[in-house]
Amino acid sequence: APHQRASCKIAATMHGAMRRDELLTAAADDTPDPPGPPGGPVLRVRTVWISDLHLGTPGCQADALLDFLRHVECHTLFLVGDIIDGWQLRRQWYWPQAHNDVVQKLLRKARKGTRVIFVPGNHDEFARRYVGHNFGGVDVVKEHIHELADGRRLWVTHGDLFDGVIQCAKWLAYVGDWAYELTLKINRHLNSLRARLGLPYWSLSRFLKLKVKRAVSYVSDFESAVAREARERGVHGVVCGHIHHAEMRTIEGVLYCNDGDWVESLTALVELPDG
Repeated sequence: APHQRASCKIAATMHGAMRRDELLTAAADDTPDPPGPPGGPVLRVRTVWISDLHLGTPGCQADALLDFLRHVECHTLFLVGDIIDGWQLRRQWYWPQAHNDVVQKLLRKARKGTRVIFVPGNHDEFARRYVGHNFGGVDVVKEHIHELADGRRLWVTHGDLFDGVIQCAKWLAYVGDWAYELTLKINRHLNSLRARLGLPYWSLSRFLKLKVKRAVSYVSDFESAVAREARERGVHGVVCGHIHHAEMRTIEGVLYCNDGDWVESLTALVELPDG
């Protein structure tokens, strides 16, 4: 189908397999929106932030993400990094129909008037070479200062620059990514068994993140470092992703917001019309 070809072209371009002019051709595809769920309320907000979709991996919850995107309308949509997982796609190609549909839905929102801003992360760092460009209505930026309706200013960044492992030992980050994928695979089998026993979903990675002392310390150090940088930049708060841990709290006078992920927590951050 045309929208399948377009989305596959975009994914290929994202990890260096296609020229820019071909991406523009793919982004211009105008295939009608696939039928969404019947009825249901639409959430109308000023701004939406999502990150860590990890399209191109088995862990991406694309169907849930599509359901969310079909039921939310906003003036500005921020894609705060790790949208397409170039690390995984280099290891093994994985691109089902639902991942095509997500890309097409994002492009369609841009065509229909939503301002879509993409801040690349470490898993889609290949897109950082296109900072300053616009593809299919999507602005690619290194970072962004967003002004809320009430006048407060938020710094939007993926957050990987505050990850010591990424900056100082990238090989270890690749090992960690492989271990995380393995954890998710084990978790899928475990929850398949739990479902047959009538038990609710349980996240192994979240359990480890909240219970292992070093992991808890890593999350806390990351949050403090990002908030400290936001304060030095003179803004009221920061929105980031990267660590797959949704959070919204004040750290030393700075509003710290992490929009989580669409692998396990299935979370987004929104700004209501009043800011």
